[in-house]
Amino acid sequence: MYGVVIAMIPALAASVWFFGIGALVVTLTSVLACVLFEHLIQRFILKKPTTITDGSAIVTGILLAFNLPTNIPLALIIIGAAVAIGMGKMSFGGLGQNPFNPALVGRVFLLISYPVQMTSWPKPIDSRFSYLDAETGATPLSIMKEGLITGKPFSEVLAEVPSYLELFLGVMGGSAGEIAGVALVIGLIYMLVKKIITWHIPVAVVGSVLVFTGILHLADSDAYASPMFHMLTGGLLLGAIFMATDYSSSPMATGGMILYGVGIGVITVLIRVWGAYPEGISFAILIMNAFVPLIDKYMKPKHFGEKVAAKKA
Repeated sequence: MYGVVIAMIPALAASVWFFGIGALVVTLTSVLACVLFEHLIQRFILKKPTTITDGSAIVTGILLAFNLPTNIPLALIIIGAAVAIGMGKMSFGGLGQNPFNPALVGRVFLLISYPVQMTSWPKPIDSRFSYLDAETGATPLSIMKEGLITGKPFSEVLAEVPSYLELFLGVMGGSAGEIAGVALVIGLIYMLVKKIITWHIPVAVVGSVLVFTGILHLADSDAYASPMFHMLTGGLLLGAIFMATDYSSSPMATGGMILYGVGIGVITVLIRVWGAYPEGISFAILIMNAFVPLIDKYMKPKHFGEKVAAKKA
């Protein structure tokens, strides 16, 4: 868990660079609230020793913060932390037993319950020294979705958003931790080198999105955004690298991981292109989390060292 925390440092640093005070307030509040709720639930409700030193609550707190706007009120952060830890994790027994990613449970709860506050995006750089009163603007995904719906060609809408390089570096509105693709990729490389995760899920998620959106873009380049745009905007990289790879809510076998990742990618594109929301990665991961027991049942990892029953003479 602490290895994951280290891997998230580049994305956290990028968030602070672009959003300043707001990013610090949201992250610190989320982490402290998650750790506190886990301690209180274990001590006074479950009546068992606290496990806050294992780092899992810190990871949940940072990931929840990464999925929130940097101008969201403190009360909503605390509510999201309570839902993430209380409903998404501890209600199933704690670390290693939760079927859904806890941070995404908290994020989706807030999105459905407080849609206005959850879709108010501070502008990068301009909002460094502001928190609740930060100047806001639309995200590239929402600009693209609204533009295409109104009949504008992709090339025309593309001119209204930052360049691909700027998107990769993080010069765009969005949640605290999703904006800087370069920082997220650095975290991915660290986790792969340290063997904290394997490549299967991130590559399957991003690869399936690139293939699906590539087919759509080739079929009608005016009506559908390019694969590169889809990869660099929204929470795709954050979800593929840090959210979908959660140990307890992802498959065990290699084949299962790939199937799981492809499912996330396909559902994400379906929501982005034809759904009501401009972003779909959070819903896609939670939906595929629900299929993990079924995937593990039919795509079990190989077992070694089992005894074979002797044949009767």
